[in-house]
Amino acid sequence: MTVAWRWHRQRTEGPGSGDAPTAAPSREDGWESWLRRSPAGAELRQWWRDEGNRNLARVGPERYREHLAELLSRASPRDVAAMGIGCTRRADRPCRDPRTCGQDPPAGRVGPIRNRMGPLPGACAGFTDCWTAYGIDVAFTPDDAHRAVHVLHPSGRCMLWVDGVRVAEGAALEHSGYWADERFYVVQAAGPRNHPEQHIAMGNLGWNILSLVVHDAARVTTRVLEPEATQTWTSPVLRVDGRTLCVYPDPEAGEDAPPDRVLPVEPLPSPCKGEDS
Repeated sequence: MTVAWRWHRQRTEGPGSGDAPTAAPSREDGWESWLRRSPAGAELRQWWRDEGNRNLARVGPERYREHLAELLSRASPRDVAAMGIGCTRRADRPCRDPRTCGQDPPAGRVGPIRNRMGPLPGACAGFTDCWTAYGIDVAFTPDDAHRAVHVLHPSGRCMLWVDGVRVAEGAALEHSGYWADERFYVVQAAGPRNHPEQHIAMGNLGWNILSLVVHDAARVTTRVLEPEATQTWTSPVLRVDGRTLCVYPDPEAGEDAPPDRVLPVEPLPSPCKGEDS
């Protein structure tokens, strides 16, 4: 999977400077019926629209983003769609069919829909903010049980939460990632500076050799996988193969290609005191 390099409009920080989104027109946009049923969605949209930048002025740029991530981490796909950012179908514009996407999924639908893309009841499974300095990216699992939330820090560095838990804080993370399955969320990160093939490159991360951050939503644990000196991870991907996690150096590696690294899905337990490590 290739992670797209998205351009974000640069804005000056500070209350009244346009750092917070401009309030949308007061006319109805089709999400009112859903928002009357979803207090979480109504709160999220109010915080995001932030008329007069009052929330931003009150709490400051960093706390504004942190609370935005908290609200997104509790939101449903329809709540996020009602914000008015882009979705899986069209990242560059809001949902054009809220009357369909705002409906409840059919009661008789069997199982989750992978790569869900609207218009369909329940809305898309992914959402992207292409136009503001917040760089929001939200990815739900097919069953909507888990969600990953990316938000850009005022410095431009990407912050990540999975189910409300901050992941890989302090690491240089890509602005979006992907669910390898319903359990593991994967995002690229800047690779080790001392790698023999490391050099400055185009892209959000600015480096040629990358690492992978793998978050286990079931165990609420995170693994950071770095390439060895002989491994050229220019765009590493992770695939789940039964009970193993397989890492490949780039998306072009075919299904029959040997992985650069294989790890068990379940981490090995730490040795007890007195046992050999």
